[in-house]
Amino acid sequence: MAKAGSINRLGLSIVALAMVASCAGDGGQRVPLDNFSAEEIYQRGEYELANRQPDDAAYYFGEIERLYPYSELAKRALIMQAFSYHKDRDYPNSRASAQRYLDFFPSGEDAAYAQYLLALSYYDQIDDVGRDQGLTFQALQALRAVIENYPDSEYATSAILKFDLAFDHLAAKEMEIGRYYLKKGHYTAAINRFRVVVEQFQTTSHTPEALHRLVESYLSLGLVDEAQTAGAILGHNFRSSEYYEDSYALLTGQGLKPEARGDSWLAGIYRQVIRGEWL
Repeated sequence: MAKAGSINRLGLSIVALAMVASCAGDGGQRVPLDNFSAEEIYQRGEYELANRQPDDAAYYFGEIERLYPYSELAKRALIMQAFSYHKDRDYPNSRASAQRYLDFFPSGEDAAYAQYLLALSYYDQIDDVGRDQGLTFQALQALRAVIENYPDSEYATSAILKFDLAFDHLAAKEMEIGRYYLKKGHYTAAINRFRVVVEQFQTTSHTPEALHRLVESYLSLGLVDEAQTAGAILGHNFRSSEYYEDSYALLTGQGLKPEARGDSWLAGIYRQVIRGEWL
């Protein structure tokens, strides 16, 4: 008898799913879902996701929030809507749904994932160094929220990795602009960009090149002490780097050597980082 009951429930579920599936009507037009239960509409949303129709899935999950706003399923449907919008690369709507979840259910079981989706809505648009870096800053802020507010969640490790990559992306942008100025002979402007990398993005992969470009730029301006100091820092921290070899060749080619000299901002970094003189 129990087996027959399970078969009957399965049959009813299939019928319900078929009924909701017919809601699209002819030509794919959507009709009101007022006569369907939250469970039936939710099943339709899952069906659309499984069939790679995330925009339709987002619609159905949103209808649960509209028709059954106080149901337990509405909470789950809201995070699923955010996920569906993200799958559809509709990042503004994904972000809006995720933020709504955080506003309504700040202690909900999917709060960490909502914050992570919100961060991804910025991060997944960072695909080109040449683009506006506003998205990168917003991604960093949102990823930091995941790391700080949900350190024990399953999303924290991924957020840390993406934070480091986004941070590296900002350094890459500074390097791109600095190289442009250097190529044009605008050495002071180039130095300002490379200095940002050395001072603010020193943990990124771009620091060795930034120090080498500083050697190039300062030598071009005849600022020998600064060039030698940049070479000294590069040699101490990145001696095996190809950039140190290039800087060493530049300096020795002019009868100089990598060593800390003078009292520039680079000399201050040398004292702090290499000698440990922080005061």
